[in-house]
Amino acid sequence: MKPLPPLRALQIFEAVGHCQSINEAANQLQVTPGAISQQLKLLEAALDAALTFKEGKRVRLTSAGQRYHALCSQGFELFREAQAELERTKSDAVLTVSALPSILKGWLAPQIFDWQDKQYPELTLHIKGGHSEPDMEKENVDFRVTYGQANAIGFNSIELYTDCVVPVGSPELFNSLSIKTPNDLLQCHLLTSDWQPKFSSPPSWQEWFAQYGSIEANHHLDNYRIFTLSHMAIEAAVEGQGIALAQYSAIRKELAKGELLIPFNFALALPWPYVMTWRSSSFDKPQCRDFHRWILAQAKQQQKAAEQLIANVP
Repeated sequence: MKPLPPLRALQIFEAVGHCQSINEAANQLQVTPGAISQQLKLLEAALDAALTFKEGKRVRLTSAGQRYHALCSQGFELFREAQAELERTKSDAVLTVSALPSILKGWLAPQIFDWQDKQYPELTLHIKGGHSEPDMEKENVDFRVTYGQANAIGFNSIELYTDCVVPVGSPELFNSLSIKTPNDLLQCHLLTSDWQPKFSSPPSWQEWFAQYGSIEANHHLDNYRIFTLSHMAIEAAVEGQGIALAQYSAIRKELAKGELLIPFNFALALPWPYVMTWRSSSFDKPQCRDFHRWILAQAKQQQKAAEQLIANVP
């Protein structure tokens, strides 16, 4: 196998392929246009292949150049990721938290920023939202907040709280209707979330009306608007698009601002709790130890609030 061409020539070729301009690549790499042209010639000579050609003021890639550039770009992207990862691990003042998008947006993010400002203003906070469970060690994730169905409680994990769902709607929508009993909600569009196939869906309107209304459990309900992401159903409720059966922990901000109202304090618990996991080395850092204590205190308050709603059975 031939030896690899000079790394500098590969770096310049990768930049030119993206910019399609010698001058733009020169500005990006802070070298002269002449140096760019020289390195391109050096690379083509080392590979014994034509990689580029001029088209007006632009530099285009040949077919071989396009294939070569695609693979080179993957390599340089890995270099950049390795550099970023190294910079993160060099600093002790870093906290990386991963969470499901719904719990991140509605419950964790508004609180964690306040905690950071008050306790660790110099802290670099990495927040990663995603439905897939991360590889804690490879991705250097300190903590992961997820649904209990995805992760059994065990070593390096703890239960946070079991959420519940309650009906919510916008003040404008309620002002336009006469809502006196739970069954009066049936005149509205019913907004709900469907988490399948990854997770079992939260309690349904069918279950809620069977518990608190006057319909049978097998009664067919109309006017459904179903969302795969919980926060989309909540946003639709804020916009007056219907009544959402929303997770209580995810609507704290909207309730505080008066953007959503709960017509009946009748709740149903989710079948699984939210849990938090962490990697073994996380507690080597003081900010991780403090974050662990802080989030458990927040979870305890949320659990108490959910239990009070769930206990409010008519």
